[in-house]
Order: sequence, then structure tokens, then C-alpha cells
Amino acid sequence: MSSGPAYNDEKGSSLGEPEYGHDPASGGIFSSDYKRHDDLKEMLDSNKDSLKLEAMKRIVAMIARGKNASELFPAVVKNVACKNIEVKKLVYVYLVRYAEEQQDLALLSISTFQRGLKDPNQLIRASALRVLSSIRVTIIVPIMMLAIKEAASDMSPYVRKTAAHAIPKLYSLDQDQKDQLIEVIEKLLADKTTLVAGSVVMAFEEVCPERIDLIHKNYRKLCNLLIDVEEWGQVVIINMLTRYARTQFLNPNQNESLLEENPEKTFYGSDEEESKQGEMDAAVLPKRKPYVMDPDHRLLLRNTKPLLQSRNAAVVMAVAQLYFHLAPKAEVGVIAKALVRLLRSHSEVQFVVLQNVASMSIKRRGMFEPHLKSFYIRSTDPTQIKVLKLEVLTNLASETNISTILREFQTYIKSQDKDFVAATIQAIGRCATNIDEVRDTCLNGLVQLLSNRDELVVAESVVVIKKLLQMQPSQHSDIIRHMAKLIDSIMVPMARASILWLIGEYCEHVPTIAPDVLRKMAKSFTNEEDIVKLQIINLAAKLYLTNSKQTKLLTQYVLNLAKYDQNYDIRDRARFIRQLIVPTEKSGVLSKYAKKLFLAQKPAPVLESSFKDRDHFQLGSLSHLLNSKAGGYQELPDWPESAPDPSVRNVEVSEWTKPSNREKRKEKVEKPFYSDSEGESEPTESADSQSPTASESESMSEIESESGSGSDEESDEEIKSDKENKKKARKEKSKKQDDSEDSEGEEKTMKKREEEEESSSSSSSSSEESSSENSSSELESEGESELDINKKSRKKLSAARPPLRPLEAKQKEISLLDLDDFSSPTNFQSSPSPNTLPKSLNLDLQGLSLTDTTLLSEVSSPLLGGVKTYELLHRITGEGLSVEYYFNRRPFSPDHTMVSVQMQFTNNSEMEFRNLHIAEPKLQPGMRLQGFKEIAILQPGEVIADILGIDFCDSTQAANFQLCSQTRQFYMSIQPPVGELMMPVFMTENTFKKEQGKLMGMNEIKEKLTLPEKCRSDQAIVQKVLSTANLGRVPCGLDNEYRFAARTISGGALVLVTLVAKEDGAAQLTINCEKMVIGTMMVKDIMQAMTQ
Repeated sequence: MSSGPAYNDEKGSSLGEPEYGHDPASGGIFSSDYKRHDDLKEMLDSNKDSLKLEAMKRIVAMIARGKNASELFPAVVKNVACKNIEVKKLVYVYLVRYAEEQQDLALLSISTFQRGLKDPNQLIRASALRVLSSIRVTIIVPIMMLAIKEAASDMSPYVRKTAAHAIPKLYSLDQDQKDQLIEVIEKLLADKTTLVAGSVVMAFEEVCPERIDLIHKNYRKLCNLLIDVEEWGQVVIINMLTRYARTQFLNPNQNESLLEENPEKTFYGSDEEESKQGEMDAAVLPKRKPYVMDPDHRLLLRNTKPLLQSRNAAVVMAVAQLYFHLAPKAEVGVIAKALVRLLRSHSEVQFVVLQNVASMSIKRRGMFEPHLKSFYIRSTDPTQIKVLKLEVLTNLASETNISTILREFQTYIKSQDKDFVAATIQAIGRCATNIDEVRDTCLNGLVQLLSNRDELVVAESVVVIKKLLQMQPSQHSDIIRHMAKLIDSIMVPMARASILWLIGEYCEHVPTIAPDVLRKMAKSFTNEEDIVKLQIINLAAKLYLTNSKQTKLLTQYVLNLAKYDQNYDIRDRARFIRQLIVPTEKSGVLSKYAKKLFLAQKPAPVLESSFKDRDHFQLGSLSHLLNSKAGGYQELPDWPESAPDPSVRNVEVSEWTKPSNREKRKEKVEKPFYSDSEGESEPTESADSQSPTASESESMSEIESESGSGSDEESDEEIKSDKENKKKARKEKSKKQDDSEDSEGEEKTMKKREEEEESSSSSSSSSEESSSENSSSELESEGESELDINKKSRKKLSAARPPLRPLEAKQKEISLLDLDDFSSPTNFQSSPSPNTLPKSLNLDLQGLSLTDTTLLSEVSSPLLGGVKTYELLHRITGEGLSVEYYFNRRPFSPDHTMVSVQMQFTNNSEMEFRNLHIAEPKLQPGMRLQGFKEIAILQPGEVIADILGIDFCDSTQAANFQLCSQTRQFYMSIQPPVGELMMPVFMTENTFKKEQGKLMGMNEIKEKLTLPEKCRSDQAIVQKVLSTANLGRVPCGLDNEYRFAARTISGGALVLVTLVAKEDGAAQLTINCEKMVIGTMMVKDIMQAMTQ
């Protein structure tokens, strides 16, 4: 061993010797192999853990760079029993990589791996199991089986996840273990953690995908956990649930054809029709029943919808295929925008997405028509992307947009990419066959291409024209003549063969030209390609049958040449045709029908998309991509004729989400539907502890409202009874909090149970509806009791309080004002509807619901100077603490690159809050947050205002953080409208024009809009724009033009807004911005503000 610094100097520059541990090849090709890893082996044999750790770091770095470190296996495996945790982790990383290659040596240390399974550190236990499952030797299968069973019951979810990963490895090694592995999978499927869910479903798909019965009890849990599973687990679960849903639910589009085809005749047919189709009507009658979607089917669709916003393209693609295969036709459109978003990704992602879009656009053309421009081809696109975009554009072509598409195609023909040009010409041919109105236009355009200098363009045009002429040959004999003249100049074999076929097929339209073409072809017969020779023989045969006087000798000459050709296909064809058309004594009966055989009417070719036959493969799968069944592909099942029993998915006892109290937990046992996902949390519980429960309760209430179960009378009766129950429950809870009179609380609990038994005769679904409605009535009753507290707190407002509520006097007169935004039960649930989102996001998402419990919701409080006030924490959720905020549009003094957010804390309870501060901000990369000073104490009724600074990095992504008090934590999220990310800039008109000139082209967005009558005055226009975004007015010499300017707070990007008002309310909005995303969102926000 050399001196100590040699081990610690990572560059290996001491003594000027090559560092074998870092890079075995660094010593050049002359370095001796036997000394390659000596230094690392010595370090691994050392007694010092620091040297061992350094050696292992170097070895793992070598593996990461792709170097072969298998020679070090004996030296490394000895350290598997090292007591140092860091060394042991790296040893297991190495062993996972090389255990399969060095199985004999790994088997010697199997007892050490088994001891590692009992290690107190979860990472060591998981690594030991991973190494054990990597040793591919059948002799240790029982040991692996035992290890997997133990790991499946481990306390750590990470170890259970590793056990799920080990299951497919063991199954591939010994398939006889399937039954035992299924037991382990069934156990892991019941796991409550998101970490395990994706891995165990992957194991299920590998080992026993046919065992759908294992999914029944876990279906709803998987649907609700889906949003929190890691991305690749989401892909696996979504694909599995797609197959599951196809076997368990009815086709939502099954009655579509019955409703579309003659609905009047279906229901109001005449007596004659009824007499004729009596039996048929009896058979169709059951199918006419209105389709009611299974609540579990709806649950799957709703819980996967937010994943369309995932950053992972595979997740978005998985949700898209699920919606395409499972959703009603009216709802499939939501996936279009998400797929179009993926077209901005890498070319590999684009290729896969466009393959699937091409298949979707054949059946659901209307889904992608609004996004037609997104499929226009850029010059930088690779050829395969260009061809796929052409395919999509052709599929989307209709009478309304064909002129636009043909203009695009006209530009594409001038491209230097010859394969792309050929594909464009084929696309023009397909458009002509699909749309009769433009057939002549396309044909004339293709004929003009025949004079193109590029031979490939001409050849492809000839092939497409041949197919188009077959539809109306008699009307285009002049085109056939024109193409006959090109036979001398075109040298591409396929094009020459197409021209010869056309002349032969329609020789009666060109009786003078056809014999001459045959004469020319006979001269060059021996030099032609095989495909051309075959068409020359066909042309000769057809002319012999129609014009034998002129072509008899030529035909015999061509057949003689073909008789001695080198290609046996041509020789056979010549012999066959000679016997067929030239009658002799030996010729058979067929010679009489020679004319019918050769000159029979041939159907025009149908130019179809190459993706039409791919619909039987599941979208997003490898089989769909390759258009052939890949190994391991599972067919997408057909919809069942009748729905299987939905009760198999009912779970009696829910354990994975804790109810708020024991009484409610007992109620859940009797409810057969969604027992594990109801809104069992009390309104006063914190947002952080019950956020999953809130989302589930919302989904439950929506499902029940759709299914429409339960009568109005029953629900009204239950509302009354449940109101009393809720009041008693609240009184009981308050008494428990005050630690007074336990006996009275027990008596009220008994009364509550008796009343619940009286109302239990109604259906479970109607009772759940009433409970969801009563949550709002409970809030109203609570609002009355707390109104006095609110009045007191508002009187205590200090003079320095910011003007958040200028209409307080009026508000005091109105009861329950604070609960306006809780008019329906779903308003305070975890998944806000799209109209509660900021307007910029609302337009972008177009109905995509989010399940984040902390997305900001707009408060119904009045605006002050166009500034919106948002609610961050409602006093019910915050147990008396309410938090509101607004963007005050002032510079944040500590850091001018941050957005200033004015926050107001109100204590509506009778107890004080202490040590209010911000903790654990979870921000996107690049974002920063500077919190306010800790509020030491917030007295009952007191209101305190403070300012928060957030650097959003010029994006509308939410800033997530925790608001902590001495005893509680509340999860919060602030998501800015794009208009609040900028500060006004004041400039002259000339400066504005100069800067606008620099931001043209891709940085300029123009949109036309129509202003309503109340929004056509100067004051109204300026007010609408300034309320939408924090802009500065720029002077302008024109009366009908309005200019505004600003810079983004974080990046300093210039934003210029120009609005030109025209006659009759027409207007044009122009936004110039360095950042196109901000410009696009600004256009949408301003247009929405103007047109409302």
C-alpha cells in the first residue's frame, strides 16, 4: 500500500500513478491486468471502515460508468458482514449487480444474506432480499420463498415493496411456486400504503393476471390511492384497472347507435312498422333502457382524470388510453389537450403519442379537431414524426378544414425530405378519396406535380393519380393521355408500371396512344425492371383482345421476349397469357372468357389509414406500436353483455383511513357501499390529518348524486333526524374537550344510537346523501352560534389592518355570510371544481379536476380595487383559525424578486393560538419562500395581518407549505394567477413600439374577441385589464387603442399588451412576451375577463 493520501485523493494525482479504482483503463492499454484492482482489494481487506467505504464508493462509481468490476466480487462479498451501515449498503448495491453472474460465490455468503433479513435497518433488510432474489439458482427457491413471505409481513413498507419486486423473479425461476406466490400477492394487495401498491400490482400482472377476483376487494382502495402512488406504479395500476373495468362494467356507449339512428321511429313508429318489426322490437327493447353508469366505473374515471396533468408522459398516456377505452363518448374529449401537451416533449415521446393519436383520430375525429394547428409540421421534426403528423392531419380532414390542410400540404411538397414529400402526396390522395368536393382539385394539383423536376415527386404523383382515376376514368381521359407522354421521362419502376396499368385498363379511352406506348415498351423490354415487364405483358394482352389488328405482332414479340426472361415469374406469366388469349387446339375453355378475365370492371382502391387495423390492440401498448402481438401482451377483454355483481367490491370494515370516532366506525360496518371512502371526518378536524378522507367523501357524494338513489321524502326525514344527531354529537364533543360530565355524554350517545336505529330503514345510498347534505346544515347552525364571536373579533380590528373587507358593516347585517361558500357539501371537500381555480388555470385545464386538498379557492368576499381575496384556511377546518390572503401588488421589500402576499389571521374561537409560523415548505425547483415572523399569540377575536414573500419563478405552480401552531399543523397551498407574477413598467409610446418590434414572431400572440356592450367604454376596458393583471398604462395617441406594459417579478421578462377596439364591439388583443407560456395564459385571462 502506498501513502495515505493516495486513498483519499479522488483524482489519483499523487505520485503520478494511474488510479485503477477510479478508471481501470486510465493507465492505457499497457497496464497489467493483475495489478488493476490491487489498491481496491487492499482497501477492502483493511481494518478501517473509512478505507472500506472509500473503496466501495469507487467501485460503485466504476459500475455507474459502465466499467466491469466483477473481479472484485470475492473481496467485496467478504464485507457483507461489516458492521458499518454505509459500507454494508454499498456492498449490497454491488452484490445486486453481480450476484447473478457470480452465483457460486454468492451462495457461499447466503447465510449472511439471511442474517441481513433480520437487520434492524430497513434498507439492509430490503437489500438482502434483493440480493437473495438475484441469485438465479433453483436450489435456494425455498429460502427465497420463506424470505418473501417474511418480508411481506415486515413493518417497513419499503421492505414490503421489495418483497413485491422479488415475486416475479422467483416466479420466473420456478413457476411451481405460483400458488404460494398468489397468497403473498393477495396479502400485499390489501396493503394500505402507496409505496407498495404499484409494485404488488406489477407482480400481479406478471404472475396471475387472470385472477381478477383478487382485485375486487381492493378496487376502490386502488382507485383512491392512485393519485399518491409513484409514477411508474400509476402506469401499471391504470393499465390493470383498464382490463378490470372491461370485465366488470357495461359499455357506456352501448345505446349510442340506438339513440342516433332514427330516434323518432324508435319510440313513435307507425302501426305498420310495429306489425312488421314486432319481434325485433321485443328483442331490442331491453337495450333501450337508459344507461346508468356503475358508481365504481365513475370512481375510476374521476380519480384518474387529475393524472392527465402529470409530468410523466407515460402516466398521461395511460390515463388517455383508459378514457378512450372506458369513458362515455361525451367525456373522452378531455384527453385531447393532455396529449397535445405531450407533443412538446422529446421526439421519442412524440412518436409514441402520435401513434396513439393517429389511432384515436380515426374513431373520434372531433376530439382533436380544435387542436388541428398543433399537428402542423415543423421543419426541425424528424421524418418519422412528420409522417405521423401527416397521418393525423389526413384523419382530421373534413369539408370544413380541408382547404387549410391542403394549403399546408402544398407547402410540405417543397420540402427537401423526399420521404416526407412522398408521404404528403399520398396524404393528398387520401383526402381526395375521402372528400368528394375536393377530388378534382387534388387531381389537378397532382397533375401539375407531374411537371416537377424531382423524379421521386413525379413518380409518387403518378401512383396516387392512378388510384384516383380508377374512381372516374371516363371523365379524365386527357389526364391518361398526359401521363402516357411521360413514359419516356419517368424512370422510377413503380411509376412506369402504374402508367402502363392505367393505359391498359382504360385503353378504350386512348385507342390511338396505347399501341404506340406498347411499341416503345417492346423496344426497352429487356432493360426494364420486373414489375414493369409484368405490366408490359398485361398491356399487350389487353390490346390484343381489344385492338388485335394493330397489336397482334407486337404482342407476339413481347411474349417471345418474356418466354426467355431470367425471372421465372415473367416466364410463367407469358406462357399463361399466350395460352389464354391466343386460341389453339390445345387451349382450354378459359380462352373463351379471356376478355372477361382481363377487361373486367375492377373496384376502385380504398385508400385507408395504416392505423385502421390497430384498434384491436390496447392503446399505449408495445403491440399497438409495432402493430403485432408482443410477448406478454394481454388482450383487452370485450365488454360484458350484462353487468357482473357489483357487491363483490364491497368491503365491510375500513381500516386504511381512520374514522373520527367510534360511533361512526360502527356505522360504516353496516353500509355496504364505499365504506372505506366516505366523509367520516368531523368538519372541525384539521386539513392535514383528513385530506384523503375529504377527497373520498367528495367522490362519494358525487357518485350518489349521479346514481340518484333514494327518494326525496326519505332524504327530507333523514335531514331532520341527522340535524339533531349532528348537534348532539357536537355538544358531546365539546363536553369531552372541556373534560366535564362524562355521564351526560354517554346518555346522549345512547340517544343518538336510538335515533339512528329509527332512521336505518331507509336505503344506504339515500342516507349517505342526507348525511352529505346535513354537513352543510350543520355548518349553518354552527355559523349562527359563532356569529357573535365574529362580531366581537371584527370590532377588535386595529387601525393598521389592511382593507381586506371594506363592506364589513353590510356583512354584519347578513347572517351566515362567512358560510356563503359552503352552500353545497362539496364546496369544502378536497377536490375543488374547476371554477374554483384561478381563471388562468381554469382555462388551461378545461374541466380537469384536481384532488389536492390545498388548492386555493376563491372566497365570496367583495373585491377592493379589482384585487381578489382568497381563502387559505376556513375557520371550520382550522378549528377557529381562519386565514385569508390577497396579492397586494407592492414590491416585497426584503427581496424584490418575490411576489408580495398579504395574509390575515383571524381567531374566531374562544381559545388562543400560539406560535403561528410556516414550516416545511414543499416548493418546485427554483422557487423560494420567505415567511413572516412567528406570531407568538393570537387572542380570541384578534386579527393580525402580515406579509409573505414567494418567488414563483414566473410560473403558476403552487407553493405548498405548512402553517403550524403550538399544537396543530395545517397544509396550505398558494397558487398565483399569471397576472400577479408581474410588476407594472412605465414607458413612452416610442419605447413601447421599439420593444414590441423586438418581440415579434413566436413571441407575439394575437386573438380576436367581441366586447359586450357594458365593456366598450374606455374606463371599463382599462378596469377589466388592470383587474386581471398588474400592468402599467402606456400613453397612446389613438383613441381606440390601449397599451399596457409590465415585467415579470422573478425573471424580468417584458410583457406588452395591446388592445385595439373596432366597430360593433370587435377588438383585437395582442400580447408580446419573451416567455410564450406567460403570454398564452395572459391572453386567456384577459379574454375571459373581457367577454364575461
